[in-house]
Amino acid sequence: MLADIAAHYFPQAQSLVWVKEVSMEAGGSVDYVGFISDGNGGVEDFLCVEFQAAGTTGTPWDGIVALREGRPLEKSYNYGINWANEFLKTMMQQAFKKGKIVDSWGRKIVFVMQDIGLEYIRSAVDDSDLRAARDEDPVHFCTFAMKWEGRGGWRLRHAERVSTDIAGIVKILGGANLRDCPSVEAFKRNIWRKAARDKIVSDP
Repeated sequence: MLADIAAHYFPQAQSLVWVKEVSMEAGGSVDYVGFISDGNGGVEDFLCVEFQAAGTTGTPWDGIVALREGRPLEKSYNYGINWANEFLKTMMQQAFKKGKIVDSWGRKIVFVMQDIGLEYIRSAVDDSDLRAARDEDPVHFCTFAMKWEGRGGWRLRHAERVSTDIAGIVKILGGANLRDCPSVEAFKRNIWRKAARDKIVSDP
């Protein structure tokens, strides 16, 4: 993945040197920084890269144990991707904070995730300022897709690059468009249904 990123962002460079967990001080640390040496013990140019994993609600651990022990898998397990927290809270908060810093430097930060993460963002929030990757944007998202390659098994392959500015990150952090939100009456009905399911109230 780092080689793919280097080819997109520094295509003329012979090679980038990659270093892990570089401090941005008030911005926390960044997962990877690829840099070009100036030949005199300094840095000529660089690119910040963050990897976003997908956490879960619940756990698939029982399935992992079954695989290890050679037992058949159940039809389903009680877990799911924690979309809202991982992609909209954790990553976008970092995109905002770290994006402002790299924007002030005139540089870029690239957030790497699986393609389904970007699909979720597009379906859940105001992504109207996401666009095909532009050099002038400070915040980029680079997606990889799982591809079946026969005997080679599953491999992560580059899928798409999009970018935005800090205003675009603010739109994403702002959440869903109001047109996708329930009316107050619909929300009241949701409250009552959940309270009834939890046996806090009983339907008349």
